[in-house]
Amino acid sequence: MSQNVRSANDFSASEINHVAGGHKANLKNSNTSEESKDHSRQQLSELEDSGRLGQQGSEGKNHNNVMGGYKATINNPNVGEEAKDHARDILRDNDALDN
Repeated sequence: MSQNVRSANDFSASEINHVAGGHKANLKNSNTSEESKDHSRQQLSELEDSGRLGQQGSEGKNHNNVMGGYKATINNPNVGEEAKDHARDILRDNDALDN
């Protein structure tokens, strides 16, 4: 199998988690070959050994989107009061709570 294999250092912080997610999905896919799964295992091992998995890039999550998610939590009838209180605390800490 001829393929262009990239090293963990070739990926930005935001890309590396998506790449790992793709390899994890491949391992659970019953339609992929054992050769493909072996490749994914090797790549996941390299990504994990790099110590970069789970890191957030400098671009990070969009702060306004995160705050919007907390606001949605407050208005969601399927969310418990404890979660709503936590969301209110986060919004207060970020001066984003509409009174």
